[in-house]
Amino acid sequence: MKLLMHTCCAPCSVYCIKSLREEGIEPTLFWYNPNIHPVMEYVARRDTLIKYSEMIDAKLILKEEYGLREFCKNVCNDVENRCVNYCYRVRLEETARYAKENGFDAITTTLFVSPYQKHDDIKKICKEIASKYGLEFVYRDFRVGFREGQNEARQLGLYMQKYCGCIYSEESRYFNHNQGMPRLPEGFEFLPVKHSVNIKKEKDDKERYLKLLLEADPSEEMINKYLSNGELFVLTYNDEPACVAVVTKINNDTVELKNIATKENFRGKGYAKKMIKYLLDNYKPRYKKMIVGTTENNIPFYVKQGFDKYEKTIKNFFVDNYNEEIKDGDLVCTDLIYYSKDLKKVER
Repeated sequence: MKLLMHTCCAPCSVYCIKSLREEGIEPTLFWYNPNIHPVMEYVARRDTLIKYSEMIDAKLILKEEYGLREFCKNVCNDVENRCVNYCYRVRLEETARYAKENGFDAITTTLFVSPYQKHDDIKKICKEIASKYGLEFVYRDFRVGFREGQNEARQLGLYMQKYCGCIYSEESRYFNHNQGMPRLPEGFEFLPVKHSVNIKKEKDDKERYLKLLLEADPSEEMINKYLSNGELFVLTYNDEPACVAVVTKINNDTVELKNIATKENFRGKGYAKKMIKYLLDNYKPRYKKMIVGTTENNIPFYVKQGFDKYEKTIKNFFVDNYNEEIKDGDLVCTDLIYYSKDLKKVER
């Protein structure tokens, strides 16, 4: 199945994508939300979705349209029914049109995850529009995973919007504080989610994390060497080690990220990025620069994390220092390439 999923925002997409992937369905995300206002809110949600899609390696199609004037023209005479008569319909219609013109078989939407949307109306509109374009409508009641998805989005540091999207829902945020929350259908309930992500410096029992460190550096001898004078940091998810990193001091101005490894079942969730951000914040007050030595394949990842200055290349490093052939994917590693991050640089 080739599924196009209208995506209202990153936080709402978390559980939807996760549950579809568990079924073996890989959705293509489709951003088309001309009802989101003001423009800075539109940009924040769009850019967060771009960031999240890159984190989880999901294909994203952007259909850009900031439609304030068109929105106002269509809803000003019927504000109370704007969601059903305009906001839902205009987005789902464009999703179906794009799907039909670009070889997709089916459509769905992340709007089905929110208990605060008019679920049955969205379902009815989806069925109608899918039929109109000769597409399959993939219906899932994602509401059972709403809190789980929202919690994971917070842990990943995604931007969490405070209102549905349009200027009227923003108005309601300020004036309807006592309004009751929508009820879930009979048989649904929200179970408490107690996920927690913590990062701390590990002073004792460093050997406990050796197995995970070996996934990034297969030499136990080299790991033990930099562990002896380095600082080990452990990111835990629900008290389970998910990502580890080792940083060593080079001189009074510079530290080096010697090793960072994420456990296989936690990969693709942004934990390595979260770890690196923590390390940069941790060493920024005391040092001017952090360097990292990496293989050719991983240069784009580190550049995205701010390691944007090339420092040097150690030729044949992996050949001279390892008894076995070191591979990074299909790449046979030979040279160690250093990049640096200016810790005193003001980010804009």
